[in-house]
Amino acid sequence: MSYDKLSLKGKVAVAVGGTSGIGLACALGFAHAGARAVVAASRRLSEVDRAADEFESLGVASLRQTVDVTSKESLCRLRDATVQKFGAVDILLNAAGRTQKMPSLDVEEKDWDAILDCNLKGTFLSCQTFGAQMISQGKGKIINIASLGSFVSLNEAVPYCVSKSGVVMLTKCLSSEWSPQGVNVNAIAPGYFLTPLSAPMLAIPERKARVLAHTPMNRIGNVEELQGAAIFLASEAADFVSGVILPVDGGFLGYGV
Repeated sequence: MSYDKLSLKGKVAVAVGGTSGIGLACALGFAHAGARAVVAASRRLSEVDRAADEFESLGVASLRQTVDVTSKESLCRLRDATVQKFGAVDILLNAAGRTQKMPSLDVEEKDWDAILDCNLKGTFLSCQTFGAQMISQGKGKIINIASLGSFVSLNEAVPYCVSKSGVVMLTKCLSSEWSPQGVNVNAIAPGYFLTPLSAPMLAIPERKARVLAHTPMNRIGNVEELQGAAIFLASEAADFVSGVILPVDGGFLGYGV
């Protein structure tokens, strides 16, 4: 007996912030799981082209278009171009994000605004833009990227933690509102993975040591280890799953005394 509800065969996936790190790893997971088209968009055309080349080398169609997650107009252009080329958007991954380690007394308004605009406002605008399309289709899967900082404080990362806490509540609110219309909204909360965003922090020996000491698996994750969670939440196997924040963190959040 075969079990094919985890297959994404025939699906169209859009990964906002999907050209590097966690976003690209999850987008490649969609491609390997059978999606017929995967669109990875970010601000830099060179990164968009590189991701599209990778999908196309796997026999998966793509679209080469940049996006500014803080601009509703830019997100609408990406959505409309995707629908025009592929006819639908079945899966949305919101992986655009930024952070900056600094003492809270040194955070300037521009720093606060930049992080909140990208991580929280950008996630909302993307959900709103693509959610409208999914509601019109009567079905869709949205996967937001939360963080350990959604649940626990991270040292000298107040704007980031606040933004990612907001992503958790945004996910729950949209799930409650859109589930009756066929749109599942969930989130993944990654632990510590080596990505362009986390590399500067993990390069600090004492910081990395503290991370490992609080991670029962005693290692940093590989971004490919997020693919299973992303594929599951995007698939028919998760049709009755909505409003869930799924940690993939090596046991970090479950760690006690």
